[in-house]
Amino acid sequence: MTIQKLSFCLWFDNQAEEAAKFYTSIFKNSVMGQISRYGKEGFEIHHMPEGTVMVASFTLSGIDFMALNGGPVFTFNESISIVIHCDNQEEIDYFWSRLTQGGKESQCGWLKDKFGVSWQVVPVILPQLLSDPSKAQRVTKAFLQMKKFDIEKLKQA
Repeated sequence: MTIQKLSFCLWFDNQAEEAAKFYTSIFKNSVMGQISRYGKEGFEIHHMPEGTVMVASFTLSGIDFMALNGGPVFTFNESISIVIHCDNQEEIDYFWSRLTQGGKESQCGWLKDKFGVSWQVVPVILPQLLSDPSKAQRVTKAFLQMKKFDIEKLKQA
């Protein structure tokens, strides 16, 4: 087994395994990894009952993640987000509809899932549209009015 040089650790209160299963159900080429559990050792520090999931490892589209049940000490915010680069509107609609189930839509392709993790669901064509100085302002004005990106409206702008 090879280990990626970089991976991501997401800190949950107590939903690590649920989140890992949720994410792997959404993304193709994804798989659940190992689950490790808290033991008696360190209870005075972590306060987790023995047998509780400590870390659920998973891979999404070839990227390794760890979901840690660390308790309510930290919560997610928009300063970190996971970006999904979508080839077409069908992909945008697919990821948007699944990740917003129990979550919250935001502006400009941003959303929070039911666990509070921030995602950006972005069309791959967006940088190309924004790189053309004659179109950039109109495209920006169009997407600032969107929650979920609409590729046709961006192209029309």
